[in-house]
Amino acid sequence: MTHIKTLKSDMSILELELIKTNIIMNVDSIRQYNIDKIISFFKNNNELSTLEKYKIADEIYEASQKYEELSVELICATITQESGPGWKTNQVSSAGALGLMQIMPITGMLTANYADITWTNSRDILLNPILNVRIGTRYLATLVNTYGIEGGLAAYNGGETRAKLWLAQGKQDGILFRETQNYVPSVMELYHEYLE
Repeated sequence: MTHIKTLKSDMSILELELIKTNIIMNVDSIRQYNIDKIISFFKNNNELSTLEKYKIADEIYEASQKYEELSVELICATITQESGPGWKTNQVSSAGALGLMQIMPITGMLTANYADITWTNSRDILLNPILNVRIGTRYLATLVNTYGIEGGLAAYNGGETRAKLWLAQGKQDGILFRETQNYVPSVMELYHEYLE
């Protein structure tokens, strides 16, 4: 009788280990699926090595897991809108925004601490694609958490003051800057496309 109990106990341990293994394999499969999906958005970027693309994709996936407000698709849609379909990591706008997520230096400096990044200077930090994504997703997550997806995108592009007013006025035309008024639906269109 004791032998049967021991056998049942061993079977239960074995079953638990098998379940744990299956869970780990499923999580790894989901992670790899998302990383492959993200890498596909780099298709027009020949400047980055496969390893660099993988590291950036992994950072984006990690951000989607860290911030419940963000999905891989929303982050990727934002990056595509900000730095173009080639995902140029060295992008500098006429306004001075830098990198994949087009972060203004003052925003980067203020957000870096919350993203556990020691600030040195804007070019070194914001043109590093990993750090740019880490800062940009932290900032975007905060805005989306505060204002919802559309309001967060409006704040990300045109500032919080206009986004608050736009939301308070029921998203009326003419409140957001023209660029932001076009930006929000463009990112949302990419977001829905990437969800498919």
